[in-house]
Amino acid sequence: MQKISPYHVGISAEAFAAALFARCDCDVLVQYGANLPEYDLVVARGTKSIKVSVKGSQDGSWGLTQSYLRDADYYDAVNRWLTRHDKGILFCFVQFKGVNLSDLPRVYLAWPQEIAKRLKESAAGRGETILYEEKAWSNRAFAAGTFDRIPAEWRFTTQKVDEVFSQI
Repeated sequence: MQKISPYHVGISAEAFAAALFARCDCDVLVQYGANLPEYDLVVARGTKSIKVSVKGSQDGSWGLTQSYLRDADYYDAVNRWLTRHDKGILFCFVQFKGVNLSDLPRVYLAWPQEIAKRLKESAAGRGETILYEEKAWSNRAFAAGTFDRIPAEWRFTTQKVDEVFSQI
């Protein structure tokens, strides 16, 4: 697979996310001009709307809390990240790793609280700054012999979209 620039990964991820939400009977509002720092899209159904932060990746992971890490305290980094994000922002993770040009990327939806919980459970409970789609920890790692994976219930489906709208 050919690697593309981070800029193009982001543009592609937002476009795929917008298309998938539209296929799930959502109105999709895309920002014009400079991006707002916390969200990329707004999706709506009837009178309900959700701000969506889209994160694209082509390496199997999304770095989320590295800038908050102090003294190897992963839980504190996650907690500080969580306080910086509106609890009503839905995260949409788009993964291009191993995806051919003619195929759809793998896409996941999660609320900040769910992401924080997953990050704290990572690395055999030590915590992690990176959300991994799938990660087998090597023998030299703190979490040697364990495996981290994004929860199956985060998978972007029509049912998942219905669920997130029912939660607001």
